[in-house]
Amino acid sequence: MTSVAFTEHRLSDDNVLAQAELNVESTLNSLSLEMVRLLDDALRGWMDREEVVAVLITGAGNRAFCAGGDIQALYHAITANHEAGEVVDDYPFRFFEEEYRLDYLLHVYPKPVVTLGHGVVMGGGLGIFGASKFRIVTERSRLAVPEITIGLFPDAGASWTLKNMQSHYAAFLGLTGSHVNANDALIAGMASHTVAHDERESVLGLLRSLPLTGKADTDTGLIDEALGTCPQPELPDSELALVPDRDVDASDFAAETAAVSALEGTSDWIDRGIGNLRAGCPTTAGIVVEQLRRVADMDLAESFKMELTVATHCAHNRDFREGVRALLIEKDNKPAWQFGDLEHLEWQHVLNHFEDPWSEHPLADLGA
Repeated sequence: MTSVAFTEHRLSDDNVLAQAELNVESTLNSLSLEMVRLLDDALRGWMDREEVVAVLITGAGNRAFCAGGDIQALYHAITANHEAGEVVDDYPFRFFEEEYRLDYLLHVYPKPVVTLGHGVVMGGGLGIFGASKFRIVTERSRLAVPEITIGLFPDAGASWTLKNMQSHYAAFLGLTGSHVNANDALIAGMASHTVAHDERESVLGLLRSLPLTGKADTDTGLIDEALGTCPQPELPDSELALVPDRDVDASDFAAETAAVSALEGTSDWIDRGIGNLRAGCPTTAGIVVEQLRRVADMDLAESFKMELTVATHCAHNRDFREGVRALLIEKDNKPAWQFGDLEHLEWQHVLNHFEDPWSEHPLADLGA
């Protein structure tokens, strides 16, 4: 069984709708390096074929589009490196670089990309979803940048996703890792369209029925109009709307974390998020605030370069490994973070994550 299944649907005038389906239900379609490479190769091939006019990306099974990256593979490689005191397994660094290249490619892809984000859409899954022109959710979709719980940070293009939503939403979601429902995904701009969960197969049928031309502007309009006719679900009530609008000061870590904590008691959803912030990795919280400050003045390529720099430091430092151990490996839910709480976080440690550890950046060619 292949980890990504590829299908080409013949349309009128011999045009082709290409489909990639993430196909590892047992891991909620979590991305491995193999899957990243398969997707990248396919997308680059389709990009060069005139008859391929659009791309549909889906996830197998009923529970998830994609729950993130293959965290356990990252953990085992990072553990081997830490125990050896040197890099003996470069899997984490290859994974992050190639994943970010894939996400960047999707952001700038010259043909319309439609992604159906049913169920869980998090981490690396959100990277693919958020990079797509058309981002469809169902009433069962749950989106998140939950990295504060494992000591990583919102990556795979999440910097760009957060930049392009209202800043008070971005700060709350980044600092709390809160799950977002379909209604709130639309409000925040994370999603563009909806379809009823049990009717999501209709998306493929709609796309196959369209007279797509190969002219991206024309086809984008046709797809947008068609997706508006999908069977619509009854959406859950908004939870994100309870986060009040405010002026975000992304240069003041203490003020930002205090502003989130001050919302305690507003709702159960908000309180769960605050609990994530308080129990989560203080270093991640610091990275999120600095990440939001810096990305405000960046273009797309620069944002991915920043993310690879931060991810590389996270792979070398202790918190990411410890968070995965506590949450996913040994499951004791007792991570021993490098800094015990938000108040004791050393800001220079946060800033160190943004210093390039190479003489030449591995993603220096992005945007060139």
